[in-house]
Amino acid sequence: MRLDKVIEQDLKTTRKEMKRLFLMKKVLVDGTIELNPQRNVDSQIHEIQVNGKKLQTNHVYYLLNKPAGVVTAKKDSKFQTATELVKEEERPADLYPVGRLDRDTTGLLFLTNNGQLGYDLLQPAAKVIKTYRATINEAVTLEDVKAFEKGIVFNGGVRCQPAYLEIVHSEPDNSEVLLMIKEGKFHQVKKMFLACGKKVTRLTRLAMGPLKLPEDLAEGEYRSLTLAELQQLKSYFR
Repeated sequence: MRLDKVIEQDLKTTRKEMKRLFLMKKVLVDGTIELNPQRNVDSQIHEIQVNGKKLQTNHVYYLLNKPAGVVTAKKDSKFQTATELVKEEERPADLYPVGRLDRDTTGLLFLTNNGQLGYDLLQPAAKVIKTYRATINEAVTLEDVKAFEKGIVFNGGVRCQPAYLEIVHSEPDNSEVLLMIKEGKFHQVKKMFLACGKKVTRLTRLAMGPLKLPEDLAEGEYRSLTLAELQQLKSYFR
């Protein structure tokens, strides 16, 4: 949550009173004077102190193992949504999925009601790497690996950033690969393989930045981030 909003909500200050606290250098984050009212903070990983009083935030952070058939949205008239998999009593009204997974794509989805964190994670400058496991309908070759390294070009001339592609196994009619991308273009992974004349038949996201899909989290299940996992996101709190 933005620091100015935390102060206004917790201390019940007016906008003018809140600004004065910054001017008087009464706002500290982790023991250091903070002059940026828009800084994103969370009391689980930051010590927020204003005029000698510690302040608290109440954001939630979930890892969801998204099953196929579920859409990455807050509301949908036709399909079940990712947020609807979260129990109603644990689902704030402003909970939303960070980034997108296609309806038939499974795996890691990060949900939060910390809108600023979600926004910053998706910015190109953040270079958050997404890791996927994919099944392909034919043999994936070293030529494909090199093409991914150079940057796949879609029909129409759109060029992707260089991506890492690793062949796990490759057979004439079935291959399994791992790949890492820094972007989030619409249907990007599927389009990258289509540009190579191949089709993705199954796609699972394994990681997003430092967040990894827990091995013991079944499809359709979710859990809160551990403190250690949240600490790994601290550099994205700006």
